[in-house]
Formats: sequence, structure tokens, C-alpha cells
Amino acid sequence: MSKHVAVLMGGWSVERAVSLSSGAACAAALEAIGYRVTRIDVQRDIAAVLAALRPDVVFNALHGRFGEDGTIQGLLEILGIPYTHSGVLASSLAIRKDKAKMVAAAAGVPVAHGVTVSRFEAAKHHVLPTPYVLKPIDEGSSVGVVIVKEGREHPPQEVAREDWPCGELLLAERFVAGRELTCAVMDGKSLGVTEIRAATGEFYDYDAKYAKGGSVHICPAQILPNIYRQIEECALTAHQAIGCRGVSRSDFRYDDESGSLVWLEVNTQPGMTETSLVPELAAHAGMNFGELVGWMVEDASLNR
Repeated sequence: MSKHVAVLMGGWSVERAVSLSSGAACAAALEAIGYRVTRIDVQRDIAAVLAALRPDVVFNALHGRFGEDGTIQGLLEILGIPYTHSGVLASSLAIRKDKAKMVAAAAGVPVAHGVTVSRFEAAKHHVLPTPYVLKPIDEGSSVGVVIVKEGREHPPQEVAREDWPCGELLLAERFVAGRELTCAVMDGKSLGVTEIRAATGEFYDYDAKYAKGGSVHICPAQILPNIYRQIEECALTAHQAIGCRGVSRSDFRYDDESGSLVWLEVNTQPGMTETSLVPELAAHAGMNFGELVGWMVEDASLNR
């Protein structure tokens, strides 16, 4: 009898819409290769829903808080249901960009200089010399990212708004010019490196990530072979140091002029539509979307 897979998607983070797209694509692909699939739009009663359903495996297609921060992973450990992607510790560590950077840097991965500040402090004065980047410490998909350009007189005021949705703490980092690059890791091996270019503007923001035609993916990235290998090595090192399992994706910036390469973060729950970065890299490595999600289900476990 085929495995019964519950695909978790949606949830209530700011990345809900992205998660619904990932979940729908993964559920359809799993059905196409013979798994019995139940789609679950995750609400606060998810523990009771899963306890009643008792699937063989959970495919976690949630993004952002509660789905990517160790919370749902801890619940699945308690329920005893094997699940995909990283476990409790790696998930909770990776989503905290400031803490993950400390671990990655200690393992020898190059990172940008940065400080963790309250959003109100960041609105009062420049917390770093311009240019710099402000980003929520625990959001994905470039939600809430502010680029403070060189020579800007006043610090950004939008981070102090009453309706600011992205938490109280921000990571301020030195702005690194150059290319946006990403590298997927699967089963302890690199799947390759992609360069991402926003179709309009200079920043790979939420719209560039998800709007149709918002970005161009160059896979494999057209960069010097030694830089390509360095990115793969750094992605593997970060994946292992933080304790990731299954599939992860690390993001980088590389400046051709200065030769500066910095690791930005690791995504333990990367986007999983057929045109997302990880499936593209898997295809480049010779694995179609069905094979990729099927491997993830078979890789699922507890004590991750």
C-alpha cells in the first residue's frame, strides 16, 4: 500500500501565499508518482487534525514563522510523525539570521559585518555606515527588507510604523554589491549554483521572487569556476554546521570587482513550485520534480 503523505501548507505567516503554491505543487507531484496525499491548510488546530489523520509522513511545505522555526517540527516529534526537511534545532537556529550567522562564521563561512538592533533604534539613527541593509531577524522571502543607500541622510522611518508586521528585532548588515547567488544542498551534496537577477530594479525583493517574470534565473551561474566551487563548499559547510537535513538552500552575494563573497542565510524550507530555485537546480543535476519530492518523502524521519 502506498504511503499516506500529509502536505502541510498555508499557515498564518506573512509567507502564507507562497506556502500554498509550494504545497499545491508538491501534493500534485506526489499524487502523480503514486502516494496517497492529504492537503492540509494549517490552522491552530493542526495537532488535533494530524492526531486524527495519522499520516505515515508529513511533507512540510510551510514557510516562515511556525512552519520553519522549529515549532511545527517539535509538534511532529511529539506526535511521532516522520517529516521532511530539517529538525527542531536546525530550523529554529536557521530562521534566526543573526544566530545562524554566528554559527556559520565559526565554521569558516564568510559573512557580512552586522549588528542586531531594535526597529525603533534603527529608525532613530543610522546603526551602520551607509550603505547597509535592514532585515527582520526571522522572516523569509525578503519580507520587510530595507536597503539604506549610500549618502542617505535620515534612517528609515517605515520600520517604526505601528503596523510594522515583521517583529521587533532587525539585523543590520553591511551592503554587499554584486550578484545574487544561491546554492541548494540535498543529501549532503551540492545541486549547483544559480544566479538570480531581478527583471526590474536592483533588488531581489518579494515581487521579484514571486511575480511572473519578476526575476531571471541563470542556472548554472556563469561565474569563475573557483568561485562556483567556493559557494558550493560554503553552502555545504553552513548546512552541516547548523545541522540541516534533507534539502536546504543558501543565499550569497558576490562582488566581481572586489572578489567579496558573503553568505547571507540558509533556507531550511525553500520554495517548492516547479519553477522555484531548488527544483531548477535539481533538474540541472538530472532529477525531475517528482523524483525530488519523492526523495524528500523517503528521506523523512524523526529526530532530525
